[in-house]
Amino acid sequence: MEREGRATGAAGGELVTIGEFARLSRLSAKALRRYDELGLLRPALVDPVNGYRYYAPAQVEGARLVAWLRRIGMPLNRIGRVVALDAGAAAVEIRAYWARVETETAARRDLAMYLVDHLSAEGRTMSRMPGNAENAEKPENPGSTGSAGVSGGSGAVALAIRGAALTDIGVVRTANQDAAFAGPHLLAVADGFGEGGAAAIEALKPSTGGRRDGVLSSVDLLNALQDTADSAAGAVRDAVAPCETPDGSGTTLTAMLWTGSRLGLVHIGDSRAYLLRGGELFRITHDHSLVQSMLDDGSLSPEEAASQPGPALLLKALVGEARPAAAAVACRPDVRVQEVLAGDRYLLCSDGLSAVVDAADLRAAVVAADDPEEAVRRLVGLAREAGAPDNVACAVADVVVEE
Repeated sequence: MEREGRATGAAGGELVTIGEFARLSRLSAKALRRYDELGLLRPALVDPVNGYRYYAPAQVEGARLVAWLRRIGMPLNRIGRVVALDAGAAAVEIRAYWARVETETAARRDLAMYLVDHLSAEGRTMSRMPGNAENAEKPENPGSTGSAGVSGGSGAVALAIRGAALTDIGVVRTANQDAAFAGPHLLAVADGFGEGGAAAIEALKPSTGGRRDGVLSSVDLLNALQDTADSAAGAVRDAVAPCETPDGSGTTLTAMLWTGSRLGLVHIGDSRAYLLRGGELFRITHDHSLVQSMLDDGSLSPEEAASQPGPALLLKALVGEARPAAAAVACRPDVRVQEVLAGDRYLLCSDGLSAVVDAADLRAAVVAADDPEEAVRRLVGLAREAGAPDNVACAVADVVVEE
């Protein structure tokens, strides 16, 4: 144990022992020793003879900041970056961290509700199987998210998706880093920065080569979606590894995989997915961006958000950095399953479209188009009319009765 006592710093100021500093900073002596070893919070003086640590009273404020950042769950490596910043920059970094925590919490909440709904639906299906007289005549909950009206049920019709995709370099950029794809089992858009957008989509294609029969359980289907997302993340890391600055490269990814009865959604970043149903256009993804988090907590109005200069600060993306396992989990895409109806039309797009064309004009273009090919041409045309300062990517698909 390090002795109580006092020492004098190089500038003549009085130093305090680790025990006294622990009391002042609200950090344990054990935590202080660990932070010293990690280079996060160095003592002002270490006695060269006995190794006792001494701290300057001026270090208390920084140590208390470390204590509170640990209290909100911030990882030590990120705390090291925050405490090295000036107050304004540190505030921005803390906001970005907490926005990401809230984004992850919302994604876990949505996933929990999906599992509750689908496991409940599967339980009701089992309870209505022949031989269970008690429940055989009970009607299905009208609010259920079961797959009535799609393939796999008695008298149900078989559905398919028919889509088209288009990208455009835009008016300002000299290279196109966006990518889009539409096939019979996959609809995808990726907005690359550095490298990686096309690689993410290419990694998805093999997983959709065999059409699923629509009878996977909700848990198995989520596992399949997560495996697909992990493949895309690995492909991005491989694609950007040869780059001079791989940590600055990556991509957003919004993709929908057709299972034969439902669409599995994989989403990370600020590209978007929309659903046109009953004449209304609904956004079905949530941007993983700092601006979106500020909209969510009311610190930005929609008008202020629309005028934010510069590129969006993403809270989540598929990136080239080789991250520790814990950080990799935090950067996983959202995955969920979307129930479908014949006549649904889906739009996926990069922010090169959604950031310059308002929702009313998006809806009008998607509604007016006779087919997905016309829709993507109309949408890219709208982006170019609005100045197209960024690359544009979009994919549109209709849910149709299979012939």
